[in-house]
Amino acid sequence: MPSQSSLLGAAGEHYVLCQLLRRGYIAALAPLGVPNADILITDTEGQRLVAIQVKSKRNIGTDKGWHMKPKHERLISDSLFYCFVNFGDGFEDRTQTYVIPSSVVAAAIRDSHQHWLKTPGAKGQAHKDSQVRRFLPDYSKVFGNDHPLYGANWIEKYLEAWELLGTPQKSPSEVDEQPDPDQPRGDKNSREEESHASARSRI
Repeated sequence: MPSQSSLLGAAGEHYVLCQLLRRGYIAALAPLGVPNADILITDTEGQRLVAIQVKSKRNIGTDKGWHMKPKHERLISDSLFYCFVNFGDGFEDRTQTYVIPSSVVAAAIRDSHQHWLKTPGAKGQAHKDSQVRRFLPDYSKVFGNDHPLYGANWIEKYLEAWELLGTPQKSPSEVDEQPDPDQPRGDKNSREEESHASARSRI
């Protein structure tokens, strides 16, 4: 039987995929086992590729953050983004998604972890390094209240920021047809009427 964390992760991936398709992106779940990508986005010409990692959570735990790993400090690419999904406390809550470039995520995880290692514990003891990393919506408990980058609500500017993924692909029916400058204006019927009127004027 799948664990609740596995089901939550699958729910997050399908939720993000639904949001992308609704917005006109050509997107699909990545094949099982593909490293560093849960969802792939492309265009009709195959010239653009964006990879997305999805991290999902409910409002549990004291820091309200997402679990990460040391490798996420090094995963940086212009074509890699994270979608951090917050399902809230229950089904009645509105699901929130933070769309964040990988460079921003890597910096936040790296900077916060290094600061934590350098800061003594409650009894003055040194912190020991571990494989645990946390991506937090508020790093005030780590950096203090006055940090210029990672204070309270620092990720709110990325809330539903789907536009960072690029312009969605338009379907042919949504693309406005541009008139051919070498062709006369008007539809076929109007051009035929103009032709008949010109012929009658010559009789």
